[in-house]
Amino acid sequence: MAGTLFIISAPSGAGKTSLVTKLIDRDSRIQASVSSTTRPKRDGEEDGVNYHFLSVEAFEQKIENGDFLEHANVFDNFYGTSKSDVETLLATEKDVILEIDWQGAQQVRTLMPDAISIFILPPSLKELERRLKGRGTDSEAVIQQRTQEAISEMQHYKEFDYLVINNNFDIALNELHSIFLANRQSLARQYAEHATMINEMTQVNA
Repeated sequence: MAGTLFIISAPSGAGKTSLVTKLIDRDSRIQASVSSTTRPKRDGEEDGVNYHFLSVEAFEQKIENGDFLEHANVFDNFYGTSKSDVETLLATEKDVILEIDWQGAQQVRTLMPDAISIFILPPSLKELERRLKGRGTDSEAVIQQRTQEAISEMQHYKEFDYLVINNNFDIALNELHSIFLANRQSLARQYAEHATMINEMTQVNA
């Protein structure tokens, strides 16, 4: 049986990337889909590992060809998720994570309605601002802009299937992992994996 597609969204500063990284380290059956982008490669990043780095022309051609499950223009750079890449991973029985924003999540749910969506929230706006400042990479003006954008993004939490509050990192990680584990115990998935054994044990003798 194919794996399950999971959409994980969160405002900047909620800790999504750190949670997903630890989750993948913990569970070998989970893998993140590598997105495509037109933004320049940063120091330490690898093509095909962090992103598939594309030219604007190549990205636009993929849009025309219908190659993306979702795509968006963020801060003057394109980002998108390859449909074929996701389908290839799912076919290996991996649970696949898409780290995308709420708008991308809407696009993916339209094309793949069986996807499970999770939204991650910070415990408070004060904590969100503290985390953004703690990065030490943005000016005060940028931090305020990101905070306002986060408030707008967080208003879409109701569109998702699950909600995780990242107050304590370890607790949030366990809660996030539990969603993946519970999905694997569904009747349909367990029967698909253990049909022979289940049928042998539940067969009624004539």
